[in-house]
Amino acid sequence: MSRRNSEWHSYRFEPYWRNCTRWRASSRTAFDPESLEKRSGELTKETLVPDFWNRPNSQEILRELSQLNSRIDIWKQVEKELEELEVLAEILAENEDPELLSEFYARSSVLKKSIKNDQLILLMGQEYDDANAILSIHPGAGGLDSQDWAEMLFRIYLRWAESHGMETRVFDLLQDDEAGIKSVTFMVKGPYAYGFLSGEQGVHRLVRISPFDAAKRRHTSFASVEVAPELPESVQIEIRPEDLELQTCRASGAGGQYVNMTDSAVRIKHLPTGIVVGCQTERSQHMNRQVAMQLLRARLFERVLKERREQLEALKGEKKEIGWGSQIRSYVLHPYTLVKDHRTGCETGNVQAVLDGEIDDFLMATLNYRKSGKQMLPERGERTG
Repeated sequence: MSRRNSEWHSYRFEPYWRNCTRWRASSRTAFDPESLEKRSGELTKETLVPDFWNRPNSQEILRELSQLNSRIDIWKQVEKELEELEVLAEILAENEDPELLSEFYARSSVLKKSIKNDQLILLMGQEYDDANAILSIHPGAGGLDSQDWAEMLFRIYLRWAESHGMETRVFDLLQDDEAGIKSVTFMVKGPYAYGFLSGEQGVHRLVRISPFDAAKRRHTSFASVEVAPELPESVQIEIRPEDLELQTCRASGAGGQYVNMTDSAVRIKHLPTGIVVGCQTERSQHMNRQVAMQLLRARLFERVLKERREQLEALKGEKKEIGWGSQIRSYVLHPYTLVKDHRTGCETGNVQAVLDGEIDDFLMATLNYRKSGKQMLPERGERTG
């Protein structure tokens, strides 16, 4: 290797080579592929026994096996990408090729984001973490400001889903004629969507100079986010017909990509709990009713999960200062810029990035918090902004 290439390798390229080695070591430690494959083999053998389908825990075994195999596939994909990057690294160690170096940087950046995403998945282990997520956003008191804030939150999750290659489907959107939305219910469809987003449930607070106040005063707005898993048909949720109040109406709002402007919109109220769901995006009243019942099942099931969590916390003698259903995060745009999660302590000054859907740091901190029960403060130098 020439002296020029040696110096180029040492000062410009060496950090990226070290990253490959570090990523491989940390990924192997995090995934522990040997243990995953051993457990997967054990469960696969269980599924081959003649009376497997008669066992009461057969569905749980299949669910665990599916999660294990999904993690093994993720690990193999990371390994494959690392091997290809190392081949590029070896070529670049001998030859300064700007085009190849540009490719190496780009693929390293993608892999770094992918590994970060995989680390989030590894923090999951609760029931239905691998399910699709159904989110509902409602503005709090505060008129146009809160309605506008609810729409901003809606955009955050749409942008986040898009950046992670996940699909979104809007079921019910009530727009206001002046500004913002009165409510929205939508699905984020993709691997571990519910596991990623379940910690977003709670009240989100915005502090800013109101764009609707002629005096340009500072306003505080609130909006609540509810998150439920999409349930497979095999999960039984008892819903008695006499407990339902059904309303049909014309879809509200200005139409567009999310709203079907016909007289087929359906709204269902579950009288014992007060839960209200609706759907206005399907072409017929029958289909809207089917989707609304699906949403109601998910909301009722999330209610059961919440009660289980609260009972477990009571048994452990835990008393959290801020509960999952209360204020969880503040977004301050004035007089300074800061987004801070009150449960985990995670914060960033780059508010615009968060409003554009960059919330992975908050999701990881929440998953760490749930797993350990401790605040996971960002390390110095890792905060954004």
